Amino acid sequence: MSLPYAEPYKIKMVEKIYRSTRAEREKWIKKAYYNLFNLKSNQVYIDLLTDSGTGAMSDKQWSEMMIGDESYAGASSYYKMKNAIKDILGFDYFLPTHQGRAAENVLFSTIIKKGNIVPGNSHFDTTKGHIEFRKAKAIDCTIDEAFDTTKNHPFKGNLDLNKLEDVLKKYPREKIPLIIVTITNNSSGGQPVSMKNLREVKLLANKYAIPVFFDSARFAENAYFIKKREKGYENHTIKEIVKEMFSHASGMTMSSKKDAIVNMGGFIAMRSEKLFKEASVYNIMFEGYITYGGMSGRDMNALAQGLDEGTEFNVLEARIKQVEYLGNKLIEAGVPIQRPIGGHAIFIDAKRFLPQIKKEEYIAQTVAVELYIVGGIRGVEIGTILADRDPVSRKNRYPDLELVRLAIPRRTYTNSHMDYVAAVCKKIFDTRNEAKHGLKILEEAPIMRHFTVKLNKIK
Repeated sequence: MSLPYAEPYKIKMVEKIYRSTRAEREKWIKKAYYNLFNLKSNQVYIDLLTDSGTGAMSDKQWSEMMIGDESYAGASSYYKMKNAIKDILGFDYFLPTHQGRAAENVLFSTIIKKGNIVPGNSHFDTTKGHIEFRKAKAIDCTIDEAFDTTKNHPFKGNLDLNKLEDVLKKYPREKIPLIIVTITNNSSGGQPVSMKNLREVKLLANKYAIPVFFDSARFAENAYFIKKREKGYENHTIKEIVKEMFSHASGMTMSSKKDAIVNMGGFIAMRSEKLFKEASVYNIMFEGYITYGGMSGRDMNALAQGLDEGTEFNVLEARIKQVEYLGNKLIEAGVPIQRPIGGHAIFIDAKRFLPQIKKEEYIAQTVAVELYIVGGIRGVEIGTILADRDPVSRKNRYPDLELVRLAIPRRTYTNSHMDYVAAVCKKIFDTRNEAKHGLKILEEAPIMRHFTVKLNKIK
């Protein structure tokens, strides 16, 4: 008989969380204008809003925090981070930033101009926001299988090469500053990109002399799925797979708050010294000097250690097995989710969950609000509100996928918490036919509205 799986760590410190009443939550969410971002953290029981910066750091990471070098220029912590990026990812040049969207801001300020076209695989909210803020256009070239949540395709994050080449043929070379590949593909349900696809995208990009950049927040999880699902990589280590993945990129941006398991930090890495020098100007303007870039020395130390730990198989296995545990519980309960189960989150298919709610009434947000009211669980809408309005017509964009993301922080919750989340989801799903209406927008920002939008229930 095989022995059951157990996590490769033990808990050294705990944090108290408050389990509120339904009456309290109904009052709090109304005051928050039915926007889960507006809730106070102590009003949330299980917080699955994001896995960004919410994980539990290791004892070695905390030890590195204590020896951080806080020198303004040339800190030893900078060189520790530089060496980790070179050794693990293979890039000679990098710029530290305070988080992923800051890395995008610096990079895009350097290379994206008004009227540019940026193809990729389901650009995430901040990526698309930074592109559209510069009056450029993001074009989604994800494979069609990604938009069928019932289909078990192993690499739903892949780019469709025909769609991509159609874009590259349609526009002149100078209009396309880069191709962005998001690994894993968050917006399509935490889905990985295969090594074969990464290789083919790079070959196609070379044909048109266009650089490929990876949005790499969850690159290690992507490597895990390559090891588990792609023939020929079964016996490769995660670090070997990571090195090969990034050999197909000209550069990368990273929110290190995910796979490097830190509370704050990010970076841009690249092969081109010329691009490094050009981007350094913007890094100094927006972030700080090039050897700290908005980060403290202690955070750079923790990040370097986290890159090493986060690319170890047992760390990834424990993390992804917990996501699978929750996903399988929901599948058993009949709750419709994106399949196969992704790396960092479970994505509830809100259209199949509440088919009676009109798309104009923000289906995924309606489900997310109900999860909070019934169980104190905070997820996030990955649907129409996040998709924002078309920058020209100002009409709502209705994406093919209308999802509620339950992002699981690393090493933070136990499987008992996952059991609770599954029970709440089942309870709402079993009574789903009682829902008659969704939500309406009262007030919204002109871009990336989902963070601050104000809503009300439709009676």
